Amino acid sequence: MPELPEVETVRRGLNRLVKGATIASIEVNWPKIINNDVERFKQRLAGHTIEKVDRRGKYLLFRFSQGLTMVSHLRMEGNYSVMPQNEGQTTHTHVVFHLTDGRDLLYNDTRKFGRMTLVPTGEELTVAGLKTIGPEPVASDLTVAYLTEIFKRSKKMIKPLLLDQSKIAGIGNIYADETLWMSKIHPMRPANSLTDDEIVSLRQAIIDEMALAIKGHGTTVHSFSTAFGEAGQFQNHLHVYGREGEPCERCGTLIVKIKVAQRGTHFCPHEQQL
Repeated sequence: MPELPEVETVRRGLNRLVKGATIASIEVNWPKIINNDVERFKQRLAGHTIEKVDRRGKYLLFRFSQGLTMVSHLRMEGNYSVMPQNEGQTTHTHVVFHLTDGRDLLYNDTRKFGRMTLVPTGEELTVAGLKTIGPEPVASDLTVAYLTEIFKRSKKMIKPLLLDQSKIAGIGNIYADETLWMSKIHPMRPANSLTDDEIVSLRQAIIDEMALAIKGHGTTVHSFSTAFGEAGQFQNHLHVYGREGEPCERCGTLIVKIKVAQRGTHFCPHEQQL
């Protein structure tokens, strides 16, 4: 699943490609992707201009003229691309936004798990997932005081807590493993067992890693691509995720992969002791 750095990379690409473009018409080839009535969805957006694309956590927010916002969640393998009209469509192209300038904005999704919801601008928080979303993983929002509060009152293992979007927005499997390795914290540690120093260290690791991953245009492990159809670059800078059996960069101990809360989890058994 694309995590915050990947979704932010897509957002920036879409703003470069389709900001200011106007929708002529829309084709919907897989209706389940649209959470609204499909015909109403198509009618309401025809003739509207994409003013900009915002992001909240892993959600893209397409801001249209006349007070409409489309909330788009890519889920496992959704992606957007822009092509000349009537070119580039595949069997995995499920929504096509025909633009008045002769281009198409294509939504492709091999798993068909992505969803789009059209709401009046200002009502985004009525969309499931956005109702309870936690703070963004940036210094101004993710404070030490906040993390201390949520960790100290939870006996939950630290990794699944980091994946809980109602606690912190945007962290997924890759960056949970990476930031726990950076902080030398075992993924199965109870959250309330972390010391104050460990909380400070983990917070800084989250903030730094997300910023670096965005700078690296996200991580491509399976199928992620940018709005320009390019792979991300940050997979070349991962310390632990996907490195099972390879030596830890710090101590040389072989990286281990286990299941934590049903998620494949990579860590160094020497550096991250339980």
